[in-house]
Amino acid sequence: MASLKQALSSLPHHLRGTQSFFRLVRWEACLDADEENVNFARKDELNRTHTEEKEEQDATMTPEFNAYHQDPGYQFKAHMQGAQTKLITTWEAGWNVTNAIQGIFVLGLPYALLHSGYSGLFLIILAAMFCCYTGKILIACLYEENEDGQLIRVRDTYEDIANACCKNLFPRLGGILVNVTQVMELIMTCVLYLVCSGNLLSHSFPYIPVTEKTWSVLAFVTLLPCVFIKTLNIVSKLSLLCSLVHFVIIFIVMSYCLTQIHLWSWTRFRLSIEFEDFLVSVGVIIFSYTSQIFLPTLEGNMKNPTEFSCMLNWTHFFACLFKTSFALTAFLTWGEETKEVITDNLPSSLQTLVNLCLVAKALLSYPLPFFAVTEILHNCISCSNHSDYRAYLFIVVLRGFVLLFTLLMAMFIPHFALLMGLTGSVTGAAMTFLLPSLFHLKLKWEKLVFLEKCAAIFVFIVGFLCSLAGIVCSIKRLIEAFGGR
Repeated sequence: MASLKQALSSLPHHLRGTQSFFRLVRWEACLDADEENVNFARKDELNRTHTEEKEEQDATMTPEFNAYHQDPGYQFKAHMQGAQTKLITTWEAGWNVTNAIQGIFVLGLPYALLHSGYSGLFLIILAAMFCCYTGKILIACLYEENEDGQLIRVRDTYEDIANACCKNLFPRLGGILVNVTQVMELIMTCVLYLVCSGNLLSHSFPYIPVTEKTWSVLAFVTLLPCVFIKTLNIVSKLSLLCSLVHFVIIFIVMSYCLTQIHLWSWTRFRLSIEFEDFLVSVGVIIFSYTSQIFLPTLEGNMKNPTEFSCMLNWTHFFACLFKTSFALTAFLTWGEETKEVITDNLPSSLQTLVNLCLVAKALLSYPLPFFAVTEILHNCISCSNHSDYRAYLFIVVLRGFVLLFTLLMAMFIPHFALLMGLTGSVTGAAMTFLLPSLFHLKLKWEKLVFLEKCAAIFVFIVGFLCSLAGIVCSIKRLIEAFGGR
């Protein structure tokens, strides 16, 4: 499984009072949402624009929106004019987050433990805390307090947050850079799912005289219905199916490991580690928790946004629990023989079954980043004066182009996994650690206490170091790959 192995080994290494700080991360936040003092503005479109000049509210606004506090300068805009309006439940939002943080690369966690030892277990827990924290402070940047101390949603997207931070110098530059970063990250993720699907299918049916690229084309055909997805609800249901397939995979692998419990030995954990191998482990672990790109849209489309923090807590808690259990049992079973993709350690009969499950998981994972990137592109280039039919036709054509573009990249870019490691070291670390902490400091500086400022600065430094290390290692591997041609 060469391509999938390269993808895992070259992943990016990106990794108010004192009471209010702990409240941001503690579990009591699930039970202590003060709905009398915290009023969230709601929306029924997927995206909205926060204008700089204050305007009066539209007199034709529906009663549902009049029931919530709203910034007069906050306008609603249907960025995806072909999309139907339908809010998602907390459970549906949770399945989308679970889809993002329980990806295929969980299969590389046992190999990460091989190179990180006991520190790897600590990293799995720490990464969950960090990514959950940055997700919360990113969403906090969407809100501002009014004169009565009530929280009002005045921004909608990552782009809006960036524009708010850069408005004094370059009003639109921040949003443009964030959009470019998001598009790069999401496109790369979509392409990687196609690459993995082709690789897995070719290894599942080696007796069929079909190339890996041909298998990728067949996977592409199954993804064609994605161009007709109209609502985030459909994506949520696909994420649910993806999560169920993921649990089946974990169950199969862990069940086999438990049958080998007599082989387990704690002495297999390393006390000494090599620095470069350790960085690979950090990249695999941190990258498996990233979901920040999707959070503003998910939170804005929730029927009950007050439950977002609770949802984020539980999804990351269970992700951490599953990842720790899975990585630990698999590593204790195979020890030094643990391979980069743990399914390669399974007997051939189980390996084929798990590979097919992985193909299903990759294809079910594709719609979430695909839906997000087409939303961003549509928002950037669409005009609002088209009829509903022309708007829907435009979005279908746009999605078809993006879908085809991901296939072409998967088929014709050499050493794609290594290239993704390089770009992901910049884009992934930026979207997960650097920008959320930087934007939080910029927008909330006067309201943050010393401990909160230190936390955000610490996360920024960690993200920067991980990104730098990831860039260096990725460039080194690219040089080695092209030098060996």
